Amino acid sequence: MDTATLCPLSESEIVAAVAAQRDEAVAFLQALVAEPSLLGREASAQALMKRRFEALGLAVHELVIDEAKLRGHPGYSPSIVSYEGRRNVIGIHEPRPAAAAAGATAEPTRARGRSLILNGHIDVVPVGAERLWTRPPFEPWIDGDRLHGRGANDMKAGIVAYTMAMAALQRLGFEPAARVTLQSVIEEECTGNGALACLLAGHTADAAIIPEPFDELLSAQLGVMWLTLDVYGVPVHAAVAQTGIGAIEFAQYIVAELRKLEAQWNAPQHRHPMYCAHDHPINFNLGRIEGGEWSSSVSTHCRADLRLGFYPGVKPAAVRAEVEALIRAAHAAHPAHASVKVDVSYQGFQAEGCVVDLQQPAMRTLMQAHHDITGRPAATRAATATTDVRFFHLYGDIPATCYGPRGANIHGVDEWVSIDSMQQVTAVLALFIARWCGVVQRTARR
Repeated sequence: MDTATLCPLSESEIVAAVAAQRDEAVAFLQALVAEPSLLGREASAQALMKRRFEALGLAVHELVIDEAKLRGHPGYSPSIVSYEGRRNVIGIHEPRPAAAAAGATAEPTRARGRSLILNGHIDVVPVGAERLWTRPPFEPWIDGDRLHGRGANDMKAGIVAYTMAMAALQRLGFEPAARVTLQSVIEEECTGNGALACLLAGHTADAAIIPEPFDELLSAQLGVMWLTLDVYGVPVHAAVAQTGIGAIEFAQYIVAELRKLEAQWNAPQHRHPMYCAHDHPINFNLGRIEGGEWSSSVSTHCRADLRLGFYPGVKPAAVRAEVEALIRAAHAAHPAHASVKVDVSYQGFQAEGCVVDLQQPAMRTLMQAHHDITGRPAATRAATATTDVRFFHLYGDIPATCYGPRGANIHGVDEWVSIDSMQQVTAVLALFIARWCGVVQRTARR
C-alpha cells in the first residue's frame, strides 16, 4: 500500500471529531425520521440524502431501477410496486492524485488505498396501529439517550453514522485515499432490488459495510421467502355453514400444516451449524390475512401472506419445491379437497442466506477498529433475518458485513435508537475508513 494511505489519526482525535458533530448528527437523524419513507414513498428522504452527499463534496448520482435488467439475475425478487419515480441515491468520493493533494507541481501519482462501499436502506416498514405509539411515529422524539420514531433504528441511524463518519474525517482535515461509495437504496425491506441494481450498475469495491441495527458484526443471515396463499372455498348462508367450506378456515388449516415444516427445520438435527445456539431460528410468519365477504356468509376467498425463513446454503427454488409439495399433500389429505382450490404465488423476498467469513482482512480491520474505539472485542451475530449483505457476498465477491447502532422495537411500536451508540458506530466507521482506505490531507475542491 502507498505510504499516503497510512492512517495518521488517533482514536481520540476521531472520537473528539465525532463528538463535536453530535448535535448535527441528531438533527440529521430527526430530519430523516420525519420523512415517511414507506414503500413507494421514498422520494423526499432520498432528496435529503442527495443534499447531504452533495454537502460532503461527493459526486452524486441518482440510479433509476430498470426491473427488466434485474429479472434474470438469481438475486432478483419479484417487486410489489412500480419503480417509477423511485431511485437510489449514490455519492462517490474519488481520491485525488497524491501530488495534487500535497500541493506539488510534479507529475501526480494517484494515492491508492482499498475501496469501500457504505450501504444503507432508506425505506421503512409500515407503522401498524398508530394508536399504540406513544407519539406519532414520524414525529421523532428524544427520551434521554433514545431517539424514537419509525426507521430511527432500522436503519436511518446507520445512514447518519456512515455519512457523519465521512464528515468527521473532513473535520480533521483528511479524506479517504481510495474510492468510497455511499449508497442510500430503496426496497431493502421487501426485495433488496435497490442494492441489486447498484451492483448490476457496476458499483463494486474491496469491501462493503451496512450499518444495520445489530450492535454486532453479522456472521450469517437466513434466507427469506415471501409467499401468498389464495384459497377459494364453497360459500353458503351461515344458517347452514356446516354444508359449505370456508376459505378462511381452509387457509388456517394450510398454515397449520406449514407450521409442522417450521418445527421440522428448527429441530436440532436439521439446523445449520451457525444456528445451533438459537432458541428458534426458523420462523414461518403469517404477516397478513384477508378474506371473507359477509358475516352471514361462509367465506368464498382468503388471501394469506407469509414470510418463511430458511438456512444458508439452501436455494429458494428448493424451498419453493418443498413448500409446494407440502401444500399439495395437505390439500389432498383434507376431506373437502375436491371442492377447494389453493393457489400459491410469490412476490417480495426470494432471498438466499449466506455466511460471512469474519477472518477476511476487511472484517478483521473493522473488529480491530471496534476494539480500539470501545475497549472491548466486537460481538458477532448469526441473524435470523435477511439484509442486503447477500448481494455483495453471493453475487459481487465483495467482503461485507453489517455493523450498526444499538436500539430496539424495529418493525414494532415506539422504535428507538441509542444516540450514544450511533455516535460510537460513527467513530468506529471513521477509524475503519481511515485504516482500510487510507487517508490523505484534504484541500478545498474546486
